[in-house]
Formats: sequence, C-alpha cells, structure tokens
Amino acid sequence: MSDFKVGIKKIGIHLLIILAITFGLLFTFFQIYLPSYTHHGESVTVPDLEGFHYDEVQGYLEGRNLIMEVTLDSGFVAEAEPLVVLKQNPKPGAKVKQERKIYVTLNAKNAPLIKMPNLVNTPLKNAQEIIANFGLVRGDIVYVPDIGHNAVLKQKYRGREIKEGLEIPKGSKIDLVVGDGLGNQVLTMPNIIGMDDLEAEFLILGSGLTMGEINYVETVCRFNN
Repeated sequence: MSDFKVGIKKIGIHLLIILAITFGLLFTFFQIYLPSYTHHGESVTVPDLEGFHYDEVQGYLEGRNLIMEVTLDSGFVAEAEPLVVLKQNPKPGAKVKQERKIYVTLNAKNAPLIKMPNLVNTPLKNAQEIIANFGLVRGDIVYVPDIGHNAVLKQKYRGREIKEGLEIPKGSKIDLVVGDGLGNQVLTMPNIIGMDDLEAEFLILGSGLTMGEINYVETVCRFNN
C-alpha cells in the first residue's frame, strides 16, 4: 500500500475519532449537564397559600424547593390573624420550576391608622358605603326621633362621639345614630267613644295615628219599664 493511501486512512481515522468525541461531548452537554442545570422537565405546582400563617408557608415551600419572598406592601384585614397570607404571586395551580420565588403579601400585625370620615348629615346608605370604603366596620344603628329620615345624626366609636379627622385603627367598628323621620310629634287623640269601629278607625288614621288592637267586651243593656 502506498504512503498516500496510508496517510488518507490515518486522516479518516482521526476525523472519525474527532467526530465521535464531539458527538459525545454534545450528548453529555444537552442530555446530562443542561437538564440537571436547568431542571429541564421538572416543575412544581404552586399551592394555595392564602389564609396560612407565615411560619407554615415558609416550611411548606422549602420542602418543595420553592422560595418565599415577602412583599413590602403588606395589607390589613381585621378579620384575619396577623402574618397570614393575603395574596400570592404566582397564583395557586401555576406550574413553575424548582427554586422559583413565590411572592406573598402578609396581614400586618397592627392595624394602620386612618382618619375618621364625616358621616353626619349623610344618608344612611351612603354612610355605610363610606365606612366600607375606608376599611371600617359598621356597628349598631340606633334610631332616635328626628324629622330626617335615615339621616346620620351622630357617629360613635367605642361609645363616644368621634369627630372627623381623628385617627383610629383600620377595621374599627363605628356606631351610627340615625333619625327615624318622625321627630318629636305630639298628636291629639280624637274622641271616638260611642262610634262604631269603621268610623273610629277612619278618624284615628285621619289624625296621623295607627290602629292598635281591638278588644271586645260584653255590655249589658238595661231597659226601664
């Protein structure tokens, strides 16, 4: 065999070796190293964390190779316990990779202070909407004689009148004193003695009064001879 053919054969063998090594490296990189680095094919379903306490959530996520990140914009819900999760991102049910950060908003330990709005001379329906919009809770409604029907006359906090602008904790209960629309009316009772029931009822209603119960009693008529 000539030296030329021997040289060509050696070059071919070297090329095959280089191709085999290159293929081996590519296979190792894409099928072994890259999947292990990026956790290719591995995903975790984000659990529903709302309503659970901070300590429970932290341990739960760590056990699933997820990381909890508390957001700075903590909220406040008066009915919820302090440090429970109010919101989360990503949402429950989302598919994420391991070591993904799960952002949670916690319920604050202390209620933030807000300024008391003015509810006096406001219709009851509007006052209740304002209370809800300010994050307060409507307490008792006490009706008193006043010509303003369902008009707020007083706003109270812990049994005392509270003025507009005073700072109180969010979620506080506000009691309302409301007019009944009647006022301190004094009506004169008409004389209905001797009338039949229809005439008496007509006169009572015409005087701005309301019919009560009708009680019947037996009477004895005496005739003189």
